Amino acid sequence: MTKLLPTLTPIIALALAAAPAAAVTGHYLEARTSDVYTGPCFANSEVGLTGKEAILAWRVTDGAWEGADLAGLSVVAVVAADATLGDPHGGALSPQAVVLVDQRADAAQRRALLALARELGGDLLADVRSVEAAPIELEVGERAGQARLAAGDVAALATRGLNHHDHLCGNETVYYDPLAPTDGATPAVTLEHRYTGGDLGKTWSSPGKRSAFVGTFSR
Repeated sequence: MTKLLPTLTPIIALALAAAPAAAVTGHYLEARTSDVYTGPCFANSEVGLTGKEAILAWRVTDGAWEGADLAGLSVVAVVAADATLGDPHGGALSPQAVVLVDQRADAAQRRALLALARELGGDLLADVRSVEAAPIELEVGERAGQARLAAGDVAALATRGLNHHDHLCGNETVYYDPLAPTDGATPAVTLEHRYTGGDLGKTWSSPGKRSAFVGTFSR
């Protein structure tokens, strides 16, 4: 094994050198209307009934997309579907989405923020019903699971970390993965989760659930 090291080391170095650097990095926040950290019994009672709505938010801390510098800017996607999001055995989702782009962005940055959200949101953003500029504040606290989002007057999230009071059946796990790719995400409890806009044909308020993820992303 030791005789192979001189040969392998240059190969590893070349592989690392060839790995592309991320174009953008930042914070990610998500909440949906069903628990994501839960036991199978709780999840089974919700599947098909709840979890059809979600808010996904990204704040770029560094980097550019499609030639536009996005550092410090945020974008939010509000999604409503026909089935429980993340359920591998569910029916057709047929998701509809509203995208809120940071009002501080110029025209090129707004186009790039929308493109970035489509890239990260994937099929959930296949049918974007409207794109609006809004004041967006996305803050991630020092404590695990602590975050806050305010997107104009139509979308808001606030989360806290899980504690021992949140283990209701003793068999909880991360039942659903995050809806968008992350570099790491921590499940959290929603203190506030609401959408009051008029472009999805529904509004909701779903606080007090173990339904959020707080993490980071890169692309």
